[in-house]
Amino acid sequence: MATVNEWIEGARPRTLPNAVAPVVAGVGAAIALDAFSWWRSALALLVSLSLIVGVNYANDYSDGIRGTDENRVGPLRLVGSGVAKPKAVLAAALVSLGLAGVLGLVLVVSSGHWWLLVMGALCILGAWFYTGGKKPYGYYGFGEIAVFVFFGLAGVLGTVYVQAGRVSWAALACAVAVGSFSTAVLTANNLRDIPTDIESGKRTLATRLGDSGTRRLYLVLLAVPYVLSIVLGVFRPLVLITLVTAPLLLKSVRAVGGGQQGRALIPALRDTGLAMLAWAVLAAVALSF
Repeated sequence: MATVNEWIEGARPRTLPNAVAPVVAGVGAAIALDAFSWWRSALALLVSLSLIVGVNYANDYSDGIRGTDENRVGPLRLVGSGVAKPKAVLAAALVSLGLAGVLGLVLVVSSGHWWLLVMGALCILGAWFYTGGKKPYGYYGFGEIAVFVFFGLAGVLGTVYVQAGRVSWAALACAVAVGSFSTAVLTANNLRDIPTDIESGKRTLATRLGDSGTRRLYLVLLAVPYVLSIVLGVFRPLVLITLVTAPLLLKSVRAVGGGQQGRALIPALRDTGLAMLAWAVLAAVALSF
């Protein structure tokens, strides 16, 4: 039976910035529209956190029963390592996704924007079918698109919309920036896993692009937020403060651009996530003035 620490590790806490950053950026955009609501922001954060924990447990379960994680290089997988039974991990995934659904429903009801139920349902379905079902889209190279949409566009714009009832160009720029960061995290993860994914038949975008192509994609994704920082800075000069987060990525850029492999790439995931969170916090602060 898995220990508490193993359950926590199985939830992959290093991915939590992917859930926090879009809400933080969305809060900043909502403040810029004079529409900030602390409790709706808190609900949006809980929904986002529940979703990412749910998708992490769901991936652990689905990859584990397929045998994809038998030779995994990265963090502990509960099912793949044998420390937890598949049914227990499945239950954890369903509880987390169910919680996201309930909290999301409360948020939709409170905002009165009922069409958001469709977006919420798509987020939950996207979380499950990333590696679940007979033909998981994550196994066919669509994982990066899903991350960009769900933890970029939906996360940021949804947070703004439930508070303001509309979005802004600044919110859209933040959504694209955070989505690019989040996608870069997944790209670094899949770059590390190319050898084992090919062996297990998992056709991620990284396995399709190949090693060098995936490294180039990662670097392009990291450039996007900073280009948007400069563009936003033309209209809101304080946003230029987000450029100070670029040095946080130096080690990651060197690792990925320098051809490092396997475990040597794990810090790149952490540093990319931290840079994303720092960028979102500074962007939110800048948009608040």
